[in-house]
Amino acid sequence: MEPQIIHNPEGLVRMALEPGVSAEYLVLQDNPEHAGEADFEISLAENAFLKMVFLSLDGSALRNRLRVSLHGRHACCDLAGLCLADGRQEMAYDILLTHAVPQCHSTQLFKNIVGGNGVTRFDGLIKVVPDAQQTEAYQANHNLLASDTARAFTRPQLEIYADDVKCSHGATVGRLNPDELFYMRTRGIPLAEAQLLQQMAFVGEVLEKISFDELRESLQERVEARLRKIN
Repeated sequence: MEPQIIHNPEGLVRMALEPGVSAEYLVLQDNPEHAGEADFEISLAENAFLKMVFLSLDGSALRNRLRVSLHGRHACCDLAGLCLADGRQEMAYDILLTHAVPQCHSTQLFKNIVGGNGVTRFDGLIKVVPDAQQTEAYQANHNLLASDTARAFTRPQLEIYADDVKCSHGATVGRLNPDELFYMRTRGIPLAEAQLLQQMAFVGEVLEKISFDELRESLQERVEARLRKIN
């Protein structure tokens, strides 16, 4: 299934997946002059499945706000995202994902690479309402700083009112592995290429979420070109 592509969204975007519907969306933000906010209101009915990948590759100031509700049993939502920010760019994700009924599943994986004086922000909340038993929900935000002046702010949160659940969340902020860089340098790989290899490995888990092979390969090339500018 080839994902539907949403280019540089602005304003309010509403999605309602009916029972048994499966959908995949790719949100692509890749305009260095673009500054804007996008609000997504998404609901999933029984047995609906949504995969949604955000690629915020360039933009002067971007903010994506997601409100997702799983209100039908056995609904499944897979959210992933990648931010690449440098210069004085600011990129932010504000996510509220609500498990409103029992037996639903959600995963979130968001990664950021920040260089220059760039800033990224991640605010993510998983809410499990009372009686939404047998919920499975996972959230992760990982950040890689490519300069001493880059900043990444992260706040993953859980709000759980049911006891029969499997939920986890986590976040990391770090830099490139110096031991791996040294190893590659000793094998004759220039520093810039060694940094790029590490960064591409870091973002690979998000890009693998794109199920259509040709599109994924094309976007990998765009991500690599963008990272060369950040480095």
